[in-house]
Amino acid sequence: MRLIPAAVVLIIIASGLARAVEEPKVLEKVTPLPVALSKDFEFRKTKLFFLSERAPTQSQSSRQTTSTLKPGGLSSTAPSQKTATLQDAPITFERQYRLFGAVTGVDQRQRFGDYFDFFWRVKRPADVSVRLEYRQEKLHEHVQAQEISYRNVRGTRKTEFKVIGDDYLDDGRVIAWRCLLIENGRVVAENHSYMWE
Repeated sequence: MRLIPAAVVLIIIASGLARAVEEPKVLEKVTPLPVALSKDFEFRKTKLFFLSERAPTQSQSSRQTTSTLKPGGLSSTAPSQKTATLQDAPITFERQYRLFGAVTGVDQRQRFGDYFDFFWRVKRPADVSVRLEYRQEKLHEHVQAQEISYRNVRGTRKTEFKVIGDDYLDDGRVIAWRCLLIENGRVVAENHSYMWE
């Protein structure tokens, strides 16, 4: 009998967590905003991941070599399989994580593309919008944007953006990007790729 109330509580918690992950809205028109950088807002870390159609193979650049001394003083160079495997482990995990639940080839194709995770911090309560502006290979200079809004936030947050599926397959990889923290219609913090002008 005690299991029923516990199950109800778990369902309520799970539904609340499911609603906590917000999907970004795609902006029809990207308008420039005034810049008023503030020390109360900052980007902490950025994680970028590209999920390609082909699984990564152990490349020459990821192999480390070790020198061993043979009898007679001659040395040989051989790749350290254990070191190369350890270096590839995070990439393999991230790929499996992003493809989890994609059973068919069609499901997997909809997961291919660029993933962006931005970790940022607000030192005082504020209404903040996080905007990712980006350019893709086949669209050249055309700027697209996605945005998520948060009300009365303070502390460290994580925002995820994706350019995957048909957006990636039709228009290519993201070649340049910038992420903005916006308060009251002004840019208060910025993080951008090397290729962003």
